[in-house]
Amino acid sequence: MKTIDELLAEGVTGKRVFVRADLNVPLSGTTITDDGRIRAVQPTVAKLAEAGARVVVASHLGRPKGAPDPAFSLAPAATRLGELLGTDVAFATDTVGESARATVAALTDGQVAVIENLRFNAGETSKDDAERGAFADQLAELADLYVGDGFGAVHRKHASVFDLPARLPHAAGDLIATEVGVLKKLTDDVQRPYAVVLGGAKVSDKLGVIDHLLERADRILIGGGMAYTFLKAQGHEVGSSLLQEDQIPVVREYLKRAEEKGVEFVLPVDVVVAPAFPDLKTKAPAHPTTVAADAMPVGQMGLDNGPETNKLYASKLADAATVFWNGPMGVFEHPDFAEGTRAVAQALVDSSGFSVVGGGDSAAAVRILGFDENAFGHISTGGGASLEYLEGKTLPGLAALED
Repeated sequence: MKTIDELLAEGVTGKRVFVRADLNVPLSGTTITDDGRIRAVQPTVAKLAEAGARVVVASHLGRPKGAPDPAFSLAPAATRLGELLGTDVAFATDTVGESARATVAALTDGQVAVIENLRFNAGETSKDDAERGAFADQLAELADLYVGDGFGAVHRKHASVFDLPARLPHAAGDLIATEVGVLKKLTDDVQRPYAVVLGGAKVSDKLGVIDHLLERADRILIGGGMAYTFLKAQGHEVGSSLLQEDQIPVVREYLKRAEEKGVEFVLPVDVVVAPAFPDLKTKAPAHPTTVAADAMPVGQMGLDNGPETNKLYASKLADAATVFWNGPMGVFEHPDFAEGTRAVAQALVDSSGFSVVGGGDSAAAVRILGFDENAFGHISTGGGASLEYLEGKTLPGLAALED
């Protein structure tokens, strides 16, 4: 995989460089609520611009249905990228149309442009190779070189991620190089004890990574909505908590395999419950109570790890040499149910081991809860991509950058 520094050594002055970034940031109207992904790609864009390239940045945002939708415009992200770069960034109001062609043609050496949301074109995400390829052909007309730096999208077989690199000389950006280097520390040369913390809503989203990690991890700690399927599999009442009953047989098999392999599987010993899911807009008090994990009342919903679980999990992470965390422990967006997630984040900060926050909601939680990002070994920009890498899957966007 060619690096961006090798590309720069060959010379990029005056050349149009297409940077596939991940600017898929959360928005409240047109206000960016977490600019972490933009900050992550900014060094690659700056490096190319400083070398005299004419930089064309492209990304998706949200899930528009293959047509323009103002709610998913990349305009706010383009403005924020310009602020971080300290220069004006041009913005094209389409992907491969008249605005994109004119905007790119107007660039001079060292200037940067962002084109509109790639998913406004159905060809970006099409499962039809010909349709996807046709869109990639149009994108290729905008550039001379390709740099892949959108780690959060490399697990998608999309036109700008998979097909476009085959049409242009290509290299991996610094962000992707960093992300892959970190993930290799979690797969190829792991320092032990190796602890994995998995949370989030659905156990089905994590089955593949659990299956893979049962062969590699020393401890697996489970929290979030997915924990209640595990507790149910052990025969406990889970009230009205999130539950995937169809996954119970698989979960039981994993618990059995963990015991056979000597992998420590850690589940909540107490949980914070409430009568209903909290209002995340008003943050109105949700009247929580704490109960033992094996004594949840009917009609109550588990929404966070309890204080004894927080202590237990902190103790299981204290001596870990390597920790990977993906998924919040509760509904961290509401103050009544944020302590479980906060406790895991604090445990990683306090640990002397190498800690990786696996993107997605976990990365957002770290920022929302006010932690210093530099206190962690690495905060990934791609939750889904990180998980699929740890599952041992081939990621299309990485495969496309291999020579």
